[in-house]
Amino acid sequence: MNDEQLQRYARHVMLDGIGIEGQTRWMASHALVVGAGGLGASALLQLAAAGVGRITAIDPDTVDLTNLQRQVVHTTARVGQAKVESARVALQALNPNVDVVALQARADASTLPPLVAGADVVLDCSDNFATRQAVNAACVAAGKPLVWAAGVTWHAQGSVWWPGHSGPCYACLFPPDAPVQDVACSTLGVFAPLVGLVGTWQAGEALKGLAGLPTATGRLWLWDARQAQADTLQVQPRAACPVCRPQPTPAPNEQ
Repeated sequence: MNDEQLQRYARHVMLDGIGIEGQTRWMASHALVVGAGGLGASALLQLAAAGVGRITAIDPDTVDLTNLQRQVVHTTARVGQAKVESARVALQALNPNVDVVALQARADASTLPPLVAGADVVLDCSDNFATRQAVNAACVAAGKPLVWAAGVTWHAQGSVWWPGHSGPCYACLFPPDAPVQDVACSTLGVFAPLVGLVGTWQAGEALKGLAGLPTATGRLWLWDARQAQADTLQVQPRAACPVCRPQPTPAPNEQ
Protein backbone atom coordinates (compact mmCIF):
# COMPACT_ATOMS: atom_id res chain seq x y z
CA MET A 1 0.00 0.00 0.00
CA ASN A 2 1.13 3.53 -0.70
CA ASP A 3 0.97 6.41 1.80
CA GLU A 4 -2.43 7.62 0.58
CA GLN A 5 -3.93 4.15 0.93
CA LEU A 6 -2.42 3.66 4.38
CA GLN A 7 -4.06 6.90 5.47
CA ARG A 8 -7.39 6.15 3.77
CA TYR A 9 -7.69 2.68 5.30
CA ALA A 10 -5.97 3.45 8.63
CA ARG A 11 -9.00 2.64 10.78
CA HIS A 12 -9.20 -0.84 9.28
CA VAL A 13 -5.45 -1.41 9.28
CA MET A 14 -5.34 -0.82 13.04
CA LEU A 15 -8.33 -3.09 13.69
CA ASP A 16 -7.66 -6.45 15.33
CA GLY A 17 -8.44 -9.23 12.85
CA ILE A 18 -7.88 -7.10 9.75
CA GLY A 19 -4.61 -5.19 9.78
CA ILE A 20 -2.51 -4.68 6.68
CA GLU A 21 -2.98 -8.31 5.63
CA GLY A 22 -6.78 -8.09 5.61
CA GLN A 23 -6.79 -4.72 3.90
CA THR A 24 -4.43 -6.02 1.25
CA ARG A 25 -6.74 -8.98 0.67
CA TRP A 26 -9.67 -6.63 0.11
CA MET A 27 -7.68 -4.51 -2.32
CA ALA A 28 -6.89 -7.64 -4.34
CA SER A 29 -10.47 -8.96 -4.25
CA HIS A 30 -13.34 -8.86 -6.73
CA ALA A 31 -16.93 -8.59 -5.46
CA LEU A 32 -19.95 -9.18 -7.67
CA VAL A 33 -23.08 -7.34 -6.51
CA VAL A 34 -26.35 -8.46 -8.08
CA GLY A 35 -28.78 -5.57 -7.85
CA ALA A 36 -28.12 -1.86 -7.37
CA GLY A 37 -31.38 -1.07 -5.55
CA GLY A 38 -32.16 -0.79 -1.85
CA LEU A 39 -29.81 -3.47 -0.57
CA GLY A 40 -27.22 -3.06 -3.28
CA ALA A 41 -26.97 0.69 -2.84
CA SER A 42 -25.64 0.42 0.70
CA ALA A 43 -23.62 -2.73 0.05
CA LEU A 44 -21.85 -1.12 -2.90
CA LEU A 45 -20.93 2.00 -0.94
CA GLN A 46 -19.52 -0.02 1.95
CA LEU A 47 -17.46 -2.26 -0.32
CA ALA A 48 -16.01 0.72 -2.16
CA ALA A 49 -15.26 2.62 1.04
CA ALA A 50 -13.45 -0.45 2.39
CA GLY A 51 -11.27 -0.58 -0.71
CA VAL A 52 -12.37 -3.77 -2.45
CA GLY A 53 -10.22 -3.67 -5.57
CA ARG A 54 -12.85 -4.50 -8.17
CA ILE A 55 -16.61 -4.28 -7.84
CA THR A 56 -18.94 -5.51 -10.57
CA ALA A 57 -22.55 -4.36 -10.33
CA ILE A 58 -25.26 -5.91 -12.49
CA ASP A 59 -28.81 -4.55 -12.71
CA PRO A 60 -31.14 -4.03 -15.70
CA ASP A 61 -33.05 -1.03 -14.32
CA THR A 62 -32.81 2.76 -14.44
CA VAL A 63 -33.03 5.17 -11.51
CA ASP A 64 -36.59 6.23 -10.71
CA LEU A 65 -37.67 9.05 -8.41
CA THR A 66 -39.35 6.51 -6.10
CA ASN A 67 -35.98 4.77 -5.62
CA LEU A 68 -34.37 7.76 -3.91
CA GLN A 69 -36.19 7.21 -0.61
CA ARG A 70 -33.86 4.28 0.12
CA GLN A 71 -31.34 3.71 -2.69
CA VAL A 72 -28.69 6.00 -1.28
CA VAL A 73 -26.09 5.41 -3.99
CA HIS A 74 -28.26 7.34 -6.48
CA THR A 75 -29.14 11.05 -6.68
CA THR A 76 -31.94 13.21 -8.04
CA ALA A 77 -29.66 14.41 -10.85
CA ARG A 78 -29.21 10.82 -12.04
CA VAL A 79 -32.89 9.89 -12.32
CA GLY A 80 -33.31 8.13 -15.67
CA GLN A 81 -29.73 6.81 -15.77
CA ALA A 82 -28.91 3.13 -15.61
CA LYS A 83 -28.64 2.18 -11.94
CA VAL A 84 -25.28 0.54 -12.45
CA GLU A 85 -23.87 3.61 -14.15
CA SER A 86 -25.24 5.85 -11.42
CA ALA A 87 -23.63 3.56 -8.85
CA ARG A 88 -20.34 3.58 -10.73
CA VAL A 89 -20.23 7.38 -10.61
CA ALA A 90 -20.92 7.41 -6.86
CA LEU A 91 -18.42 4.68 -6.02
CA GLN A 92 -15.58 6.19 -8.00
CA ALA A 93 -16.26 9.60 -6.45
CA LEU A 94 -16.06 7.94 -3.03
CA ASN A 95 -12.93 5.90 -3.77
CA PRO A 96 -11.07 6.36 -7.06
CA ASN A 97 -8.80 3.42 -6.18
CA VAL A 98 -11.66 1.00 -6.87
CA ASP A 99 -12.28 -0.44 -10.33
CA VAL A 100 -16.05 -0.45 -10.88
CA VAL A 101 -17.61 -2.50 -13.68
CA ALA A 102 -21.19 -1.49 -14.50
CA LEU A 103 -23.35 -4.03 -16.35
CA GLN A 104 -26.87 -3.00 -17.30
CA ALA A 105 -28.24 -6.50 -17.80
CA ARG A 106 -30.49 -9.04 -16.15
CA ALA A 107 -28.78 -11.58 -13.90
CA ASP A 108 -29.90 -15.02 -15.04
CA ALA A 109 -28.63 -18.46 -15.91
CA SER A 110 -26.95 -17.16 -19.07
CA THR A 111 -25.23 -14.06 -17.70
CA LEU A 112 -24.27 -15.23 -14.22
CA PRO A 113 -21.81 -18.15 -14.69
CA PRO A 114 -18.89 -16.17 -16.14
CA LEU A 115 -19.48 -13.27 -13.75
CA VAL A 116 -19.59 -15.52 -10.70
CA ALA A 117 -16.54 -17.48 -11.87
CA GLY A 118 -14.50 -14.27 -11.95
CA ALA A 119 -15.55 -13.04 -8.50
CA ASP A 120 -14.15 -13.78 -5.05
CA VAL A 121 -17.50 -13.17 -3.34
CA VAL A 122 -21.05 -12.57 -4.54
CA LEU A 123 -23.66 -10.40 -2.85
CA ASP A 124 -27.24 -11.14 -3.87
CA CYS A 125 -29.13 -7.87 -3.50
CA SER A 126 -31.82 -8.79 -6.04
CA ASP A 127 -35.55 -8.44 -5.53
CA ASN A 128 -37.10 -11.65 -6.83
CA PHE A 129 -37.11 -15.39 -6.17
CA ALA A 130 -36.00 -16.49 -9.65
CA THR A 131 -32.88 -14.34 -9.60
CA ARG A 132 -31.94 -15.50 -6.11
CA GLN A 133 -32.20 -19.11 -7.22
CA ALA A 134 -30.08 -18.41 -10.30
CA VAL A 135 -27.42 -16.60 -8.27
CA ASN A 136 -27.30 -19.38 -5.69
CA ALA A 137 -27.02 -22.10 -8.34
CA ALA A 138 -24.18 -20.25 -10.09
CA CYS A 139 -22.30 -19.74 -6.82
CA VAL A 140 -22.62 -23.37 -5.75
CA ALA A 141 -21.54 -24.59 -9.19
CA ALA A 142 -18.48 -22.33 -9.17
CA GLY A 143 -17.68 -22.83 -5.47
CA LYS A 144 -17.98 -19.11 -4.76
CA PRO A 145 -19.19 -17.62 -1.47
CA LEU A 146 -22.61 -15.97 -1.47
CA VAL A 147 -24.13 -13.41 0.88
CA TRP A 148 -27.84 -12.99 0.19
CA ALA A 149 -30.60 -10.94 1.75
CA ALA A 150 -34.12 -9.74 1.04
CA GLY A 151 -36.31 -7.08 2.58
CA VAL A 152 -39.77 -5.57 2.19
CA THR A 153 -42.14 -3.61 4.44
CA TRP A 154 -40.58 -3.77 7.95
CA HIS A 155 -38.95 -7.21 7.60
CA ALA A 156 -35.76 -8.64 6.15
CA GLN A 157 -33.78 -11.84 6.19
CA GLY A 158 -30.35 -12.96 5.11
CA SER A 159 -27.75 -15.70 5.26
CA VAL A 160 -24.33 -16.70 3.99
CA TRP A 161 -23.09 -19.71 2.05
CA TRP A 162 -19.31 -20.03 2.20
CA PRO A 163 -17.64 -23.00 0.49
CA GLY A 164 -15.77 -25.25 2.86
CA HIS A 165 -18.05 -24.49 5.80
CA SER A 166 -21.02 -26.52 6.95
CA GLY A 167 -24.10 -24.53 6.13
CA PRO A 168 -27.15 -24.39 3.93
CA CYS A 169 -27.33 -22.75 0.54
CA TYR A 170 -30.28 -20.57 -0.46
CA ALA A 171 -32.05 -23.56 -2.05
CA CYS A 172 -31.81 -25.49 1.23
CA LEU A 173 -33.88 -22.77 2.86
CA PHE A 174 -36.15 -22.04 -0.09
CA PRO A 175 -36.42 -25.01 -2.50
CA PRO A 176 -36.45 -24.00 -6.18
CA ASP A 177 -39.83 -25.70 -6.70
CA ALA A 178 -41.48 -24.02 -3.70
CA PRO A 179 -44.72 -22.12 -4.52
CA VAL A 180 -43.29 -18.67 -3.75
CA GLN A 181 -45.02 -15.45 -4.77
CA ASP A 182 -42.74 -12.44 -5.02
CA VAL A 183 -43.73 -9.41 -2.97
CA ALA A 184 -42.65 -5.98 -4.14
CA CYS A 185 -41.98 -2.78 -2.26
CA SER A 186 -43.77 -0.98 -5.12
CA THR A 187 -47.04 -2.41 -3.80
CA LEU A 188 -46.30 -2.99 -0.10
CA GLY A 189 -43.73 -0.32 0.74
CA VAL A 190 -40.40 -0.68 2.51
CA PHE A 191 -38.76 1.05 5.47
CA ALA A 192 -35.69 2.75 4.03
CA PRO A 193 -33.28 2.31 6.99
CA LEU A 194 -34.05 -1.42 7.01
CA VAL A 195 -32.59 -2.07 3.57
CA GLY A 196 -29.67 0.23 4.37
CA LEU A 197 -28.94 -1.77 7.51
CA VAL A 198 -29.21 -5.14 5.77
CA GLY A 199 -27.21 -4.11 2.70
CA THR A 200 -24.48 -2.92 5.05
CA TRP A 201 -24.69 -6.26 6.88
CA GLN A 202 -24.16 -8.04 3.54
CA ALA A 203 -21.05 -5.98 2.85
CA GLY A 204 -19.79 -6.71 6.35
CA GLU A 205 -20.18 -10.48 5.96
CA ALA A 206 -18.46 -10.35 2.57
CA LEU A 207 -15.56 -8.32 3.95
CA LYS A 208 -15.15 -10.59 6.97
CA GLY A 209 -15.07 -13.68 4.81
CA LEU A 210 -12.55 -12.16 2.41
CA ALA A 211 -10.32 -11.30 5.36
CA GLY A 212 -10.50 -14.86 6.66
CA LEU A 213 -12.81 -14.07 9.58
CA PRO A 214 -15.88 -16.15 10.56
CA THR A 215 -19.15 -15.31 8.81
CA ALA A 216 -22.83 -16.01 9.46
CA THR A 217 -22.69 -19.32 7.58
CA GLY A 218 -25.27 -21.73 8.96
CA ARG A 219 -27.48 -19.02 10.42
CA LEU A 220 -30.58 -17.32 9.09
CA TRP A 221 -30.84 -13.72 10.23
CA LEU A 222 -34.28 -12.18 10.67
CA TRP A 223 -34.84 -8.47 11.16
CA ASP A 224 -38.01 -6.73 12.36
CA ALA A 225 -37.38 -3.02 12.02
CA ARG A 226 -40.74 -2.05 13.49
CA GLN A 227 -39.98 -3.85 16.75
CA ALA A 228 -36.23 -3.06 16.58
CA GLN A 229 -35.50 -6.76 16.88
CA ALA A 230 -33.02 -9.11 15.23
CA ASP A 231 -33.08 -12.88 15.63
CA THR A 232 -30.95 -15.72 14.30
CA LEU A 233 -31.84 -19.32 13.61
CA GLN A 234 -29.38 -22.16 13.21
CA VAL A 235 -30.14 -23.90 9.93
CA GLN A 236 -28.80 -27.23 8.75
CA PRO A 237 -28.18 -28.11 5.10
CA ARG A 238 -31.06 -30.00 3.50
CA ALA A 239 -29.96 -33.55 2.70
CA ALA A 240 -32.01 -33.62 -0.49
CA CYS A 241 -31.13 -30.12 -1.70
CA PRO A 242 -31.06 -30.32 -5.52
CA VAL A 243 -28.44 -27.55 -5.74
CA CYS A 244 -25.72 -28.09 -3.12
CA ARG A 245 -26.39 -31.79 -2.43
CA PRO A 246 -27.76 -33.24 -5.67
CA GLN A 247 -28.59 -36.91 -5.56
CA PRO A 248 -26.46 -39.12 -7.84
CA THR A 249 -28.14 -40.50 -10.93
CA PRO A 250 -28.50 -44.28 -10.57
CA ALA A 251 -26.46 -46.41 -12.97
CA PRO A 252 -28.54 -48.25 -15.60
CA ASN A 253 -28.19 -51.59 -13.79
CA GLU A 254 -29.44 -49.98 -10.57
CA GLN A 255 -32.68 -48.71 -12.05
